[in-house]
This record gives sequence, C-alpha cells and structure tokens, in this order.
Amino acid sequence: MTFSMISHLSCPKCKETYSPKTIQQLCVCGSPLLVDYDLEAVKKSLTKEDLQDRDQSLWRYHELLPVQDENDIVSFEEGMTPLLPMPALGKVFDIPHLYIKDEGMVPTGSFKARGASVGISKAKELGVQHLAMPTNGNAGAAWSLYAAKAGITAHIVMPEDAPEITRKEVSISGAHLYLVNGLISDAGKIVADVVKQQGFYDASTLKEPYRIEGKKTMGYEIAEQSQWELPDVILYPTGGGVGLIGIYKVLRELQQLGWIEGQRLPRLVAVQSEGCAPIVKAFEEGKMESDFWENSQTHAFGINVPKAIGDFLVLDAIYQTEGCAIAVSEDDIRSTQKDVARIEGQFVCPEGASTFAAARYLRETNWIKADERVICLNTGQGIKYPDAFDVHAPVLEPNERISFSSNI
Repeated sequence: MTFSMISHLSCPKCKETYSPKTIQQLCVCGSPLLVDYDLEAVKKSLTKEDLQDRDQSLWRYHELLPVQDENDIVSFEEGMTPLLPMPALGKVFDIPHLYIKDEGMVPTGSFKARGASVGISKAKELGVQHLAMPTNGNAGAAWSLYAAKAGITAHIVMPEDAPEITRKEVSISGAHLYLVNGLISDAGKIVADVVKQQGFYDASTLKEPYRIEGKKTMGYEIAEQSQWELPDVILYPTGGGVGLIGIYKVLRELQQLGWIEGQRLPRLVAVQSEGCAPIVKAFEEGKMESDFWENSQTHAFGINVPKAIGDFLVLDAIYQTEGCAIAVSEDDIRSTQKDVARIEGQFVCPEGASTFAAARYLRETNWIKADERVICLNTGQGIKYPDAFDVHAPVLEPNERISFSSNI
C-alpha cells in the first residue's frame, strides 16, 4: 500500500499547481499553497473502519498526509488527544452537550506539535538543513524540538515578552533563539530577511504547505471520536488560523471520501480577543480579507496575530459552514479560565479559555441552541503560562495550626 496518496500542491487563489517532491513555499501569486490528495485512490484502498486497528497517533491517517517515505517520519506519538464531555460547565452555560478537545495532552504541551511533526517530517524528506520561523511561543518550541530530533537546525525569532517556558524550550533544543522588541509581525519581517539572505527554509505560518496537514488531523480525530457523527459547532482560538483552515479542509476531504454522507458540516467559529480581532472585524464587514490590527495586545499570546497570511482561508471556512467570528474580552478570558478549572478541573490555556467564553456568549444569544453538540478546542496546557495568575496564600510557621472559618 502507498504510504501517502499525495497528488500535488495547488494555489487556492490562482489554481496554479506544484510538485510536492521539491521545496515549495508560497505560490508565485503570493498565496499559501494547499496539499491535494488522490482521494479516489484513497477511497479504493482505505475505509474508516480500517482505522480502528491502527496506532493511536496522527500518523494513523498517513494516506492523507504528505510524507511519502515513512522512514522520514519524526514523531513523538502525537495525536488522538481526548475528546471529553464537560457536563458541569455545560450545565452552567446551558449547553448540555459541551465537549473539550484537549490539545494540551500532546508532546510539547500544545497543538503545535501536530504541525511540527508533519512539517518537520516533510522538511526532512525534502532535504532541508536549516529552517527559520517567527513565533508567539508554542510553535517555535515545538518546531525546535522536532527539528532537533530530525537533525535540522532551527532559527527562531519571537517577541521578547513571549511566555518564558516557550523561550526555554527553544533554547534547550539547541535552536538559535532571537528575541524582538515587538510583535510576531515584526519577528516575521526579520525571518523574511534571513530567508532571503541565507536561503533557509521558511517555516512561517502557511509559507510552507505542510504545517496545516498536521493541524488538520484534529478534524479527523473529532470525526472518528464522534463515531463519524459530526458535532454542530466547533470553536477554535484564531491567530494565524491554521487549525481552523485545516479542520475545514478535513471536512471537505471527508465529504469527498463519502465518510459523512448526508451530514451538515459543523458551524466553525473563529474566536479572538478584543485586543486583537482582525478576523472578527472582517467577518462583521462581510470581507474576504482582514486589515492589519494596529497596537494588538492580548495575554492569550497565541492569538496575538495582527494580520494572518491565510485570513481569506479562515473567512472562507466560516462563510462556507455558516459559522461566525467573535471577539471576547480579556476579563472574560481570565474569568473563564478560572471557571473551567474550578468547575471541571481542567487547567486550559488562555486561548482555549477564549473558546469557552465565546460558547457561553453564543448560547446566551441563542446562536448556539440548547440541544446542539459543541466542541471547544483547548490548544495547550495552562501551566505553560505561569505568569497568567497571581497566587495569594497565607504563609504558615512550622507546627502552626490552620484556622478555618465556621461556615466550612
């Protein structure tokens, strides 16, 4: 059996096609490239039932992933993260069928491991020796660690105020770490110059076609873990938006494979912070592309992206599924992060908390109906943001007794 049934790369804007056997970055028209597969061949050789006996990693979907030689796979067995009901929180929100897809359970502690595994594996297959990328933290950490395993040298540029843990992950991996006194957009300009001057592989979001293929496996897992009965709504924290683009790509692939016949696609929701909401603004104005968001700021660092190169793909996914884009306040993100931990015992990241805050609001406005099945994507571990909350606790002397109030 052919390990990958990749066919070619294509441009969603001008429809130009490219070979996956050589290094490709953006289309000549400037658009990101997407990976196409011979889905008719996949239909003849693979059924959804065949997946049941495969290893529990994202590589279980290898026919629909771009790596052609399985010996080039760089993996820590990432994937198949839990899809868990949240009944107590669902009761509070009046969403009885509320679920979390918990990406904090993958290696490196965030969903970025998916894109890193597939992206680095394909880079290895293509003979890449040096890569460069801008990052808000988690992506750089994941790509640095996977690159180390692959023997590829990584050059990472991130904002100076990126989470300290992610800076340490990059540094300890042996990658070359640079901090910029600015935003990820500023880091991106520096990387673009390095790529031009040094000829490094550009691993920036959507400037190589393969990160999205790792991220899209969240969509396959949601379908498989739901016994191929799709949910009604999927909420996704959106910065660059690669995961949302990938999930929509999977939904289209599932339709063409005939694995979800007769089903309505889930309504996809892009969630942003009020401090950085270019996709939301574009959606509210009915546009297909976003404007640069000036002075962007949010403590949900992973979604602090003032202008996404794939914004038109994010917006198309929303429009095509009759979804929406919504911004939530910084206070709502913080309070919801506490609610999820206090009520369900889940320490989600701020980006993940934003999806629950959005779900609560959308239920209050009846955009989400009471009987609908709703999945919130938590994209990483809350513990990776140690400075997100201040902790105040009494300090005891040795042998001192604790005094409890009478109403306990």
